[in-house]
Amino acid sequence: MAITPNKDQVKRELKDLGGKIQEEAGKLVGSEEQQRSGLKKQTEGKLQKAVGDVKEVVTDAVSKA
Repeated sequence: MAITPNKDQVKRELKDLGGKIQEEAGKLVGSEEQQRSGLKKQTEGKLQKAVGDVKEVVTDAVSKA
């Protein structure tokens, strides 16, 4: 059975990728503000992944009960 990511996990990946791109763009143009903003998005993505992981565990536990 294939594991399908939930919405929070997908949003996490997109936010993390966007944050990495923004951080690197900030480095290229010398903008510390853009770098910080990119790092913030990456952190938000990691938190969102944790929420998605918890939802997945709860859903699995409920479906097995």
